[in-house]
Amino acid sequence: MRNTFAPRHGLVLLKTPNHRQKALQRRLTVVCGLLALALASSLIGSMTHPKGEPLGRPHTGPFSYFPSE
Repeated sequence: MRNTFAPRHGLVLLKTPNHRQKALQRRLTVVCGLLALALASSLIGSMTHPKGEPLGRPHTGPFSYFPSE
């Protein structure tokens, strides 16, 4: 059986990521997903809002749920 502390000769083709690298990759994936979601929602919001209409709040009052006469 070969000793694990023995020096290796030859080219290492692939090194598996350790625990910290995997955690960093998961965090980066989550942050990129959140940024993509924010970008997509802002793009959809800008496309659905008419350009000539101001972005003010709608007029609401105590009788806003009743039809006006």
